[in-house]
Amino acid sequence: MVHTSEEVAGAGDAALAVPRTIALVGLMGAGKSCIGRLLAAALDLPFMDADKEIEAAAGCSVEDIFTAHGEDAFRAGERRVISRLLSEPKMVLATGGGAIINDESRSALGARGFVVYLKTGIEQQLARTRRGRERPLLANDDPRATLGSLMAFRE
Repeated sequence: MVHTSEEVAGAGDAALAVPRTIALVGLMGAGKSCIGRLLAAALDLPFMDADKEIEAAAGCSVEDIFTAHGEDAFRAGERRVISRLLSEPKMVLATGGGAIINDESRSALGARGFVVYLKTGIEQQLARTRRGRERPLLANDDPRATLGSLMAFRE
């Protein structure tokens, strides 16, 4: 079952009893890592960033994986990492922006996690993705159009 951030916020104190991993999903720039760290601290749970775990497993950056091996290879690694993380003790997990589009990952997240979809507007996503690490899917002449297409496809 997928829950919106409004449903989680409206759960009040019941949201503090965390029976399983809280998995944050949403497009890049939605705030999964930032909110995930804050939520993990508030709930006294470990925080894991799936993209960071993929980089650690691969020994290189997400951008390098995309460049050297392509998106399909990255998504295969992402599936393996998400599956591994979901088998570990409960945590707050920030998934990659495209994790939810894979049937296997989506099923695993729904079965073993409490999934929270974070959504923000394209302008906010553009502002957030301009700073920090590279975003391979936005390395083009029109990141706004790319984000719009990704949003339309994933919703």
